[in-house]
Amino acid sequence: MKYFITGGAGFIGSHMVDELIKEGEVTVFDNLTSGKTDYVAHHQENDKFKFIKGDLGDLSHLKKAMKNYDAIFHFAANPDIARSMLETDLDLREGTLLTYNVLETMRHNGVKKIIYSSGSGIYGDVGTTPTPEDFGPLLPISMYGASKLSCEGLISAFCHMFDMQGYIFRFANVVGKRQTHGVGYDFIHKLKENPKELTILGDGTQSKSYIHVTDVAEAMLFVYKGSSDKVNVFNVATDDYIDVTTIAKIVIEEMELKDVRLHYTGGNRGWKGDVPKVRFDLDKIHRLGWRAKYNSTEAIRKSIREMLERE
Repeated sequence: MKYFITGGAGFIGSHMVDELIKEGEVTVFDNLTSGKTDYVAHHQENDKFKFIKGDLGDLSHLKKAMKNYDAIFHFAANPDIARSMLETDLDLREGTLLTYNVLETMRHNGVKKIIYSSGSGIYGDVGTTPTPEDFGPLLPISMYGASKLSCEGLISAFCHMFDMQGYIFRFANVVGKRQTHGVGYDFIHKLKENPKELTILGDGTQSKSYIHVTDVAEAMLFVYKGSSDKVNVFNVATDDYIDVTTIAKIVIEEMELKDVRLHYTGGNRGWKGDVPKVRFDLDKIHRLGWRAKYNSTEAIRKSIREMLERE
C-alpha cells in the first residue's frame, strides 16, 4: 500500500506516519508552517518513507506529487482556532479550499480513498447533550468548526459523484508528544514564565474529552480496516471528561510547583467560538470494536509528561 499524508510533519500526522510506515510506503506532503521535519526525521533513512515540502495551495505541484497512491490521509489545516477572530478567512483558506484541492487532485489522479481529520466543532454548542454521528442540525460556532463541516460536505459530494470512499473522524481534544498547542501546552509555558500564578481563560469548568494521539492513530487505522461504507463518519474520543481546573492542577503537580495561585478571567468559555462542554456518543465506534486505551485524565497526565520531557 502507498499512503500520501498531507500535514504529515505535524502533531497528529507524524504519529500517523509512525503507524502507516509499518503497513506500506508513506509520502509526507507538508509546507512546514506548523509541522516540523524533526517529527519525522527518524524515518529519513527508511526506503519506504518520502518527504515532499509543498503547499496544498499549489495545485499543479500537488497533482504531480499525488500520483499512484492507494489512500490520502488529510491532516493539513489551521491549528490555531482562536486566530480566526482576527483573520476570518483563515480556515476558509487553510481548511475548506485546500481540502477541495486535495479532492480535486484525487479525482484528477484517480485516487479513490480519503481519510480526513475533522473535529467536535462541527456539532456546535449543544451543552451536555451526547452527539452521535447523525446528530443535527449541525450549527458550528467557530470558523474552524464551520470549515471542518464544509470539508465533510465536500468529501461526501466527491465520494458520491466520483466513486470515491471517505473516512471522516470527529476527534475530541487530541493531546500527546509533539503537541504544539492546547490547554496543557499553554499552561506549561505560562508556568515557566511565572511559576507563582496561572491565568485560566474562562471559569475553569469547561469540560471535554481529551484523547491521546496514539489512541487517535490506532482508531483511524482500526476504522479504515473495519468499515466499508461510501462515507464513513466516526466520533473518536474517550468515555469520560475532564475540566480545565483539574488539568491545571495536574500540570502544577507534574511540574512539581507549590502554592500556585489560579486566576480566572471569568465567563463560561475560554474565547469566542470555544465550546465549553462537549459530550460524544461513542456507540458507533464501540460497536465496531474500538475503545481508547487511556481515559481523559490519563491522556492529559501522559501528554504533560511527554511535553515536559521535550522542553
